[in-house]
Order: sequence, then C-alpha cells, then structure tokens
Amino acid sequence: MRAVVAQQAGGPEVLTVTDRPDPAPGPGEVVVELAAAGVNFIDTYLRAGVYPASYPHVPGSEGAGVVVEVGEGVTDVRAGDRVAWESAPGSYAERVVVPADRAVPVPGGVDLETAAALMLQGLTAHYLVTSTYPVHDGDDVLLHAGAGGVGLLATQLAVARGGRVITTVGDAAKEDLSRGAGASEVIRYRELADLATDLPRVVRDLTGGDGVHVVYDGVGKDTFDASLASLRRRGMLVLFGGASGQVPPFEIQRLNRAGSLFLTRPTLGDYVVTRDELVARTTELFAAVEDGTLDVRVGARYPLADAAEAHRALEGRRTTGKVLLVP
Repeated sequence: MRAVVAQQAGGPEVLTVTDRPDPAPGPGEVVVELAAAGVNFIDTYLRAGVYPASYPHVPGSEGAGVVVEVGEGVTDVRAGDRVAWESAPGSYAERVVVPADRAVPVPGGVDLETAAALMLQGLTAHYLVTSTYPVHDGDDVLLHAGAGGVGLLATQLAVARGGRVITTVGDAAKEDLSRGAGASEVIRYRELADLATDLPRVVRDLTGGDGVHVVYDGVGKDTFDASLASLRRRGMLVLFGGASGQVPPFEIQRLNRAGSLFLTRPTLGDYVVTRDELVARTTELFAAVEDGTLDVRVGARYPLADAAEAHRALEGRRTTGKVLLVP
C-alpha cells in the first residue's frame, strides 16, 4: 500500500508518499480500505514536532472507508461494512488499522467522503453546542472562524437549537459562507482597528449592550481577551482550540470582575469516551445529513501524493470547510 510518511519533524516538505507493507489487524482491530482521510491542524502539529511523535510518522487520525479484514474478537464490525473513525493514527494511507470500537457505521444515505469530513469537526461541533454549553432557544452565540470546518457545522447545529449566531470571519467570501450556514450577523475581524476592544463593542451593539451567552473560541491567543469581553454576566467562554497559539496564564480574578464568567478548555476525547457515546453523536450527525438539515462542506480534495500541499493550504488559512486526502 501507499502511505504518506514524515521521516523527520519539519515543514510540509517532509511529507512523502512511500510504499509500505499492507497492515494486518490485531485483536480488537479492523483494516479499512481508505475512501478519504480528513486533514486537521493536529496533523500539522505532529508533523512539525510541536506535539511529540515518533518517526517515521504517518499522519492522520480521521477517515472513512470499507472494512477489508477483521481481527480476533471483533463481532460488531464485519468485512464489507462502511465505517468512519476519528481516532486511528496513520490514516494518511490506502489501508488503515482502526480499533473496532472506534469504527462507527456509515448509513447508506451518507457518502464516505462526507462521513470522513464529518468525524472530527462534526463531533467537535456537536459536543460544543449540545454538551459543553448546550445552546437554548434565544441564546446569543459568538463563534470565531465561522467559515472554518467546525464553524460552519457548529453554526448550523446552534441555529437548529434556536440560537442566534454571530460569527467572525476574515473576508467577504467567508462572510457569504457563514451567512449561508445560518449566521445572523457576521463580523469581519480584519476591518477592526483593535480586535480586543472593537470586537466586544460590536458584539454588545448587536446584543442590546448585554453581550453573548457563550463564545466558542478555537482561535486562542489572538481572540481570548476579546472573547472574554464579549460575554454577558455569567456567560461562558468555551476555548476549544488554539489556532493562533496557546493562551498564556492569566489572573483568574478576571472572571470575577467581568461578571462571574465561566471558562472551560474542553477536548473531544472527553466527550466520546465510550463507544455508546461516540455512536450516539455520530448517529445524530449522520441523520441530520440524511434529512438535509446539516450541510457538510468539503472545501478541497487532494490526492495522497499532494499531502504536503494540503498542509500548506491549511496552515496558510487558505481553506474553508473540510480538507480531504483521497487515494
């Protein structure tokens, strides 16, 4: 089989396509013939050495395909099943070993590329708006990077729950995408002279001076102060990522002074701990795709051989929606 391999930590140029032996499943595992693999920021961090990884390293953890072989003790998944996953290291390959308890069934009404595009970002959007801060009818929501993969999905899910969503985006094209997903108001942050002061002012103007009930912030360092200042009394800042860098330590009394605010730093793994929870969330997402209430935007598809270019596009903020690698 062919696989994308980084022989050492570095930039996108370290990614090359290499022939490797076909994998065999161990106990509790299945081998899947890949239809599509998702490209995510964590893949770039592992490739670059920001997060520890052993080399040679095959990036990727998300994808979808057809099971071709099952290992000992596997009873819930069979050869020929269409499955998707969010946590199988080495997914940038034509064949992927997936823990059977993380391989979720893909219904016939959902194509495999859509399933691959929905796993990490869709599950993230789902836990954010249904569990971390469950959006209620009438809630005002601020969501950064509204035209990104998580942003487009979370906007749709929050609107479906009755939320009024305000997003931030970089330009007019991304504004159109965000409004298409259901955002009521869209703020182009590049047009603000000072993000930390101007964004909260605009948000409060849009909410009658109160601020929003919740901010979903996957950007991190660059938006953190503005996010806190955009919240109403007892509002919650959900910091679920750090695309601009990690937030430095801060004085916790700021939460008190700003109106008894809540701050949380969730991660997907804590919201899909069991197979039952994983399947329950994906079942809801797939059902929304099938009934037409959730649109999954695939912004770009690259062949495995062009994985380096896919990473360049993602790191250069030149993407909208989901980036996929296909065999």
